[in-house]
Amino acid sequence: MALATGLSTALVACSGADTSAMKTSTGQDASLDARLAPLAQKAADTGSLGVIVRVDRGTGRPLAIARQTAWTKADHHLAANDQFRVASNTKTVTATLILQQVAEHTIGLSDPVEKWLPGLVPHGPDITVKMLLNHTSGLGDYLLTPQFLPTLTGQEKRTWTAEELLAITPQQDPPAAPGEKYSYSNANYAALGLILEKATGKSLADLFEQKIIKPLGMKDTFLSTNADFSPGKTHATGYEPDAQRLRRILPPELHVPKGTAFAGPKRPHGNTDTTAVDSSWSWAAGGLVSTAADWQRFQTALLSGKLLPGAQMKQMLTAVPAPEEGGGYGLGLMEVNTPCGTVWGHTGGQPGYSSEIYTDKSGRRSAAVLTVTNFGIKEPKAAAANKALVDAAVCTMLGKPLPTESATPSR
Repeated sequence: MALATGLSTALVACSGADTSAMKTSTGQDASLDARLAPLAQKAADTGSLGVIVRVDRGTGRPLAIARQTAWTKADHHLAANDQFRVASNTKTVTATLILQQVAEHTIGLSDPVEKWLPGLVPHGPDITVKMLLNHTSGLGDYLLTPQFLPTLTGQEKRTWTAEELLAITPQQDPPAAPGEKYSYSNANYAALGLILEKATGKSLADLFEQKIIKPLGMKDTFLSTNADFSPGKTHATGYEPDAQRLRRILPPELHVPKGTAFAGPKRPHGNTDTTAVDSSWSWAAGGLVSTAADWQRFQTALLSGKLLPGAQMKQMLTAVPAPEEGGGYGLGLMEVNTPCGTVWGHTGGQPGYSSEIYTDKSGRRSAAVLTVTNFGIKEPKAAAANKALVDAAVCTMLGKPLPTESATPSR
């Protein structure tokens, strides 16, 4: 959600669809495939470029499909088990690790940030760990600052530390006092990553591996330290609009410099291949690489109570109003109201990669939609097709009719 949500509040590909687009699931219900596959292909051809959809209804084999627009196949044949930058979905893992430490009485939700990070966070004595978790800290975001924008677009290769990112984090605009209101910021989770390392004496990568990845058997998941994916594993190719399209997408009030563009090889129809853009700077806020299957394994374990005691799970699910996210925001977990009901999960967005991954409150059912562009689905037609696909995936997960199939969808 680093870009998908953090920028959406501030901020047509080639048709010629190949109906034999790669299908990677086996044993799936043909009726469900017939329901979702056309929407996936339409989204791909309307600007999403490529999508992975995986739906687990809690019984039988999950439905898993991959669809892409024709010209992208020259770069890579998308598959449902491709590795993918899940970006700000990482925040849910970071929050889980914090709450595990809360359960062990190592960290307190009411602890002032100054206790753990003296002098590093503006207004640290007044900001609590809980405020970082639910984005009510009053901190702004560093993403579009002049110092960081060249790194975000891949035009500058620089390794940022969390301390350096906190140092360039601006105040919210308009300013808000700690605890006053929700406002999404990656800086909150940069601070939480540092708190975790200080409280445990372990690196964040080791905590991810020892507390989440290894116990859950997430064999295709790791914390990125550069632009590389796992050797021997296939990964999705990511794209973003070129400078001309990007300028039309970004609203003028962002004051993004003219000519701003993502680094990478030029591709057809005003696109740029951004797969090699290094986003390891996102770290605790968005640095994990995973697959749809691995991430659904994590979310299912979390929501079904396997990773946190009941008291901490209740804290995680206590949300503050966040209308821009479609509902509310708990502690590293989004509450989203869809046409077919309320779901829990997170979104993610980085150059070339966008994702929405949700479960029901019991953790028994899950739906993932991974898209190989982030800014590309901000264009109106692409946004509408992508939303229709996400809604359909969630409705399928919940066993309910698609919004177009029901005159009075439940909420």
